[in-house]
Amino acid sequence: MHPKKSGRFVSALTRSTMAMIMAGGRGSRLEDLTAIRAKPATPFGGKFRIIDFPLSNCVNSGIRQIFILSQYKAHSLIQHIHRGWGYLRGEFGEFIQIVPAQQQVDTSWYKGTADSIFQNLDLVREHAPDHVLILAGDHIYKMDYGPMIAQHTENNADITVGVIQVPLHEATGFGVMTIDEDNKITEFAEKPVNPTPVPGNPDAAMASMGIYVFNREFLLEVLEEDAIDPESEHDFGKNIIPRCIEKCRVYAYPFHDVKTRAQSYWRDVGTVDAYFRANLELIYIHPELNLYDDEWPIWTYQEQLPPAKFVLDDSGRVGMATNSMVSGGCIVSGAYVRQSLLFSSVTVDEGSEVIQAVVLPQAHIGRHCRITRAIIDKRCDIPDGTVIGEDHAEDAKRFTVTAEGVVLVCPHML
Repeated sequence: MHPKKSGRFVSALTRSTMAMIMAGGRGSRLEDLTAIRAKPATPFGGKFRIIDFPLSNCVNSGIRQIFILSQYKAHSLIQHIHRGWGYLRGEFGEFIQIVPAQQQVDTSWYKGTADSIFQNLDLVREHAPDHVLILAGDHIYKMDYGPMIAQHTENNADITVGVIQVPLHEATGFGVMTIDEDNKITEFAEKPVNPTPVPGNPDAAMASMGIYVFNREFLLEVLEEDAIDPESEHDFGKNIIPRCIEKCRVYAYPFHDVKTRAQSYWRDVGTVDAYFRANLELIYIHPELNLYDDEWPIWTYQEQLPPAKFVLDDSGRVGMATNSMVSGGCIVSGAYVRQSLLFSSVTVDEGSEVIQAVVLPQAHIGRHCRITRAIIDKRCDIPDGTVIGEDHAEDAKRFTVTAEGVVLVCPHML
């Protein structure tokens, strides 16, 4: 085996890598789901938060020096990190630390993704890692970062960008690139109106995942140059990557399953519809995202809760759930739940039907309700007899109805 392909080589690379997770965006496209929480703190998958996925990827990859850069509506994010991610040992040089926007450089908040790292370059200098792994805190995926860092080193790259193929009609929302046969990036356009398709696949484009590997000294140099450029928007996709392509070694790392070489699962749950779809995909018999994977667990903070309970077995009052995921602390009492995902401590009362719904923690659905294709936010108390999802004109008077007909219900709407 080539020494650079060995597990020892990869583990040495991950031990000398620092991760910086950008978790400060507003997440405004998620509408009222991010009215009181940062997007990375949004619940996902029954018992997790979105931030748990990049954090688990780091820990499982052997990266144990992690900074989370927060900014907007960070309280629930900070609370979650303190409760569930405080087990790393500082005496071994391991840590997961929240870094609030501190206006250390000037009086502004973060002006862009690159500026969020620039304003915290003192942390990079202090810890002096060989590589800096920069991640978005709001994507759902499972990824071993070790092979990506190894490829970065073997290519003698200045920057390596994680990439994935997306449908061409969706590519206008991403950074789109063209790569050569060696995976060197030759063109990069941020959110182009007319994305360049992948050669041989006119229906797809090569998109940035918002994952970057930098050599430490190179990162310091390019961010300091960018900070004094009055024309820059201080963004990796808009400024840093395009500027470096011509004069530096910038490579793409296609995100594939290491064993099968098939494109791996990755979701940007940036809209209410995308969030709804990604959650309900998990109830499939064989979902693309396997949460039951012992080899790559997703870690999180979970309250100590009793098992889910299904009660009543009388005529017309049967507590049951089919083709659904039901989390701890839930009670389904004489109600029917189908093709739905119930987060922790949800209660559904007698005579109600919940079909194709995503119900967030501590929500209560009263008696004789009918709820279809809806997201019920945390701590919603749905009154007896409420009907949601059958008449969108009526729903729109009180709730948010998406382009795909998903009804978003939040506590302040009730």
